[in-house]
Amino acid sequence: MTAAAAPTRLAVLGSPIAHSKSPALHAAAYTVLGLDWEYSAIDVADGGLAPFLEGLDASWRGLSLTMPLKREVLPLLGERTPLVDVVGAANTVLIEAGIRRGFNTDVAGVVGAFADAGVTSLDDVQILGAGATAASVLAAASQLGATRALVSARTLDKAEALRPVAQALNLDLTIRPIGVMDRSMIIPSAVVSTLPGGTSIEVPYAEPIRAEAVLLDVAYDPWPSALATSWSSVGGTVVSGLQMLLHQAIAQVRIFVTGREDGELPQETAVVAAMRSAVAL
Repeated sequence: MTAAAAPTRLAVLGSPIAHSKSPALHAAAYTVLGLDWEYSAIDVADGGLAPFLEGLDASWRGLSLTMPLKREVLPLLGERTPLVDVVGAANTVLIEAGIRRGFNTDVAGVVGAFADAGVTSLDDVQILGAGATAASVLAAASQLGATRALVSARTLDKAEALRPVAQALNLDLTIRPIGVMDRSMIIPSAVVSTLPGGTSIEVPYAEPIRAEAVLLDVAYDPWPSALATSWSSVGGTVVSGLQMLLHQAIAQVRIFVTGREDGELPQETAVVAAMRSAVAL
C-alpha cells in the first residue's frame, strides 16, 4: 500500500508568535482554493532561523517572517526581489526546487491598509520605530507620493540604517529620539507606529495632529492600542494593523500559490472575502 504524500507545509515564524492571526488568514484562503495545505505558527527566536531552515524537508512550500527575522533571513536566500534589496528586509520566503526566494509583501500591506481607509496619497509621514517594518513603511510612503519622513526611534544608532533606504527612495529623512518632535513637519499626512504591541511610550501628539493625521498602528494585539485610543478620542482616523496584515497576507498567498508576485489567484474575490471574514474585517 502506497503511503500518502506529505501535505504541503507553510508557517509564520517569529518570536513572540502565539498571538499571530496569519494562520487564520492563510487557512481561510487555502480552504476557498481547495488546497490541502497546512499553515502553522512556529516560535523562532533571534539567531534560530538558519538551523530551522536547514531542518526543512521537501514538503515545505513557504514561510512568512515577522520580528526579529526579516533581516536575519537575507544571507540565507538564494534569490530575492529588487524591493527586498531596497528595504533590506524580507517577510516572505518561497521554497521551490530547493531554492529560497525572498519577497517583501509588507510594503503592499501598508499601501493596501491605507487604501482601505481611503488614503491613496501622502505628503509627510512620521514613523515610530526603526526596525525592518519601518523600512517597508518608508517604501510604501514613497509609493504613495511622500517626499519627507520623520523617524522617531528608541535607539538612534539603529535608525541610521534607514538612511540608505530613504536615499534610494528619494525621501528626505529626519531622525529624532521618540518624544522629540520635528517642528518642520507640523502636521504629517500620517503617523505610522511600527512598535511591538503593548509598547509603552510617551509621545506628545497635540489634538490637531490626532484629528488630521491618519494613524496606522501595525500592531494589532492588544487592540485598541494606546495610540489608537488617543486618536479615536478626538475623532481621528485610525487604521488597524489587521488591515496591513490582511493585505500583506493576500500578497503572500499569491506568491505561495502562483510562484509570482503578480500572479492572480483563482476565485480571488472569494479568497479575499474569506480572509477578511477570518479576522472579522
